[in-house]
Amino acid sequence: MENDNKFKLLINETEIDSRVKQLGQIITNDYIDKKLLLVGILKGSFVFLSDLMRAIQLELMIDFMSVSSYRGTMSTGNVTISKDISTELSDSHILLVEDILDSGRTLYEVTKILEGRNPISVEICALLDKPSKRVVDISAKYIGFTIPDEFVVGYGLDFKENYRNLRDIVVLNKYKN
Repeated sequence: MENDNKFKLLINETEIDSRVKQLGQIITNDYIDKKLLLVGILKGSFVFLSDLMRAIQLELMIDFMSVSSYRGTMSTGNVTISKDISTELSDSHILLVEDILDSGRTLYEVTKILEGRNPISVEICALLDKPSKRVVDISAKYIGFTIPDEFVVGYGLDFKENYRNLRDIVVLNKYKN
């Protein structure tokens, strides 16, 4: 990993791969004979969603939303949707796929919006869960890893659009908002 003094390894590529495959099997078992729509929250979830959908052994659909509540490393508390899904939801089970669940504000708002469109169900699959940062009452049904309150990048997660391409999830030791 380049610039090793910038990073502290948190979860390596092998651990991520193994856990994503486990999640795929659990989701496969839970959604057998159901119409499943994976909704990826851009941009952070795209790497996780790509691996997860291939680990789910079901016929499924995918769509994306671009949603934000962050400026730099801080949540603003305001959720903005810049790209909405285009798939009809009324006969589908929705699985929101997110890179990290921390304050919960974004997923709370997105869940309310999607539930208002009358899907059969809405659940959350988060690669990372940071419960110490939660400020709203929300949880993910499927969690890859529970992590401490540190700023992480890699495997789709970024800092100012950098580091998404790292194969591991690492703590960014020094950053500036």
